[in-house]
Amino acid sequence: MVAICAVPLTADISSSSRPHRRSPSLKMDEAFLTVNNELEAELVVSWMSNHCYQCLYQTLGLVPAGLGPGMPSSGNFIVGTEHGITLQMNSTHMNVELCRVEYSFGEHGNYSLWVKNLNDSSVVNCSIVTHADPVNSYLPILIAFLFFAGLSILLAIGGAIIGLDVVRGLLLRVSNSMETERLINSELGSPGRIVETVNDNILPPPTVISRRLRSLDTFRGISLVVMVFVNYGGGRYWFFRHESWNGLTVADLVFPWFVFIMGTSVALSISSLLRSGWSRSSLLWKAVWRSLQLFIIGVIIINPNYCQGSLSWDSLRIPGVLQRLAFSYLLVAMLDLLVARVHIDNLPEDAWWYPVRDIVLYWPAWLCVLCLETVWLCLTFLLPVPGCPTGYLGPGGIGDMGLYYNCTGGAAGYVDRWLLGNNHIYQNPSSRVIYLTYTAYDPEGILGSINTVLMAFFGLQAGKILLHYKDLHSKIRTRFLIWALILGIISAVLTKCSRNQGFIPVNKNLWSLSYVTTLACFAFVALLLVYHIVDVKRWWSGAPFYYPGMNSILVYVGHEVFEEYFPFRWRMIDSQSHAEHLAQNLVATSCWVLISYLLYKKRVFWKI
Repeated sequence: MVAICAVPLTADISSSSRPHRRSPSLKMDEAFLTVNNELEAELVVSWMSNHCYQCLYQTLGLVPAGLGPGMPSSGNFIVGTEHGITLQMNSTHMNVELCRVEYSFGEHGNYSLWVKNLNDSSVVNCSIVTHADPVNSYLPILIAFLFFAGLSILLAIGGAIIGLDVVRGLLLRVSNSMETERLINSELGSPGRIVETVNDNILPPPTVISRRLRSLDTFRGISLVVMVFVNYGGGRYWFFRHESWNGLTVADLVFPWFVFIMGTSVALSISSLLRSGWSRSSLLWKAVWRSLQLFIIGVIIINPNYCQGSLSWDSLRIPGVLQRLAFSYLLVAMLDLLVARVHIDNLPEDAWWYPVRDIVLYWPAWLCVLCLETVWLCLTFLLPVPGCPTGYLGPGGIGDMGLYYNCTGGAAGYVDRWLLGNNHIYQNPSSRVIYLTYTAYDPEGILGSINTVLMAFFGLQAGKILLHYKDLHSKIRTRFLIWALILGIISAVLTKCSRNQGFIPVNKNLWSLSYVTTLACFAFVALLLVYHIVDVKRWWSGAPFYYPGMNSILVYVGHEVFEEYFPFRWRMIDSQSHAEHLAQNLVATSCWVLISYLLYKKRVFWKI
């Protein structure tokens, strides 16, 4: 059994005078291919994913020698359809490439590849014929989009109708009459009793809650909802899974945005608490305690045997998403407590630094972050890694022509295996899908945590902009755009505007510097748009993403713990259907949005 892209690939090789066109039972992202050989030489059929950078060809199978024109032998194969592939036909006798063809096969399609001499000459020709058209595996995404778009439109129309004065007056009269009837029929009902219940609420009154920037909770909720969706499987589409190595997919966007918003929230909350009279030492202790709780919760939920008994130290995975959030939160909170100012309204407007006060006033924190980034650069590009080239950023495996098979992640992987041990890091990295790596590698490892701090610090900078230019919407938008432009230029230089050819490619597994600058650029633009739409123009309330954004820890932990339980998962009728997987993952994600909405209405928020 061989693997093309992310799907199993098997070869059923047979010899006959006619091509085989009967398709076997195909799974998701698979197609049926018959290779017809008219040459009087046995063929070795090899393949390589076009998504695999500088990779070795992998043997697909053998096709016996044909008996001449019109009398081919054939071999039947199942090929992957997630990415385009390159097929190579070699002679078994001299191991010489006879022909090569690139093609993007469609899911459940039936194809033939003919290998024959061109016009009775020695030139070998390869051509692909389609016998059965593939299915449209992306149609369920379109249907789901239209469904949720239609639902949003109906809710918007309903909200607009309810907002009409006539309708509101009618609803008010109906609700008043119903309340009066309830008080008359209830033995305990009395106006005094109702007021007492409202005043006993442990949460701030709605007027206080509304002072929060809804755009921050909305942006956090968007990131969280997409994160839940992709963690549940994303319909088993490749672009809803993490990229195998360099590059970006939808799944690679959400965690950095969550980190970014965390940094923004740190700036706003610490400023508010300092103005309320909290001391820096008490806030530091609060940050340490919260980080410790996040780390412990993270260790528990990522180790699958927590429900079967005590955790086993022999195979306990230590790094993880919440653990990295805990580390980043602690460092960014410490940096902000070092430089945060209690009073920012009485700064001298004639000072030379006043136009850039959101940066200059916090130069010690910037200096610390630059030192951390220098440490990352030095360790990544200067640390000697046994058996690997210094500064290696590749996936290992069959990448780089198989020269560095066990060098997955270079210094980042080496540091994790050295400090944490091979058994305490992630055993099934995404690089295994295409690059066929078998070395343990953790995408939430130690070295990448440094750049996660940088991402959170960019979010902290967004918070400083919101603090220093409060209610000056045009200046906030301008500074967000300037930061996005600067970070975009840095990314373009580091990557040379390519996926694999840059100095430092965009890579989620490494949390490379270009990955941080690129995603921070996107985050500034996304926050700008949400801020303008939600908080400035108030065209959108942020619903439904606002609700999970207000209860992010509960939703994240809950979706991990209850992943295998109904209604978040059920036994499928057809487990090889993108449509059914997509429906299941969308229902599961929608359930958490609904849960967060109900908790919001009940004023239940899980804070640690």
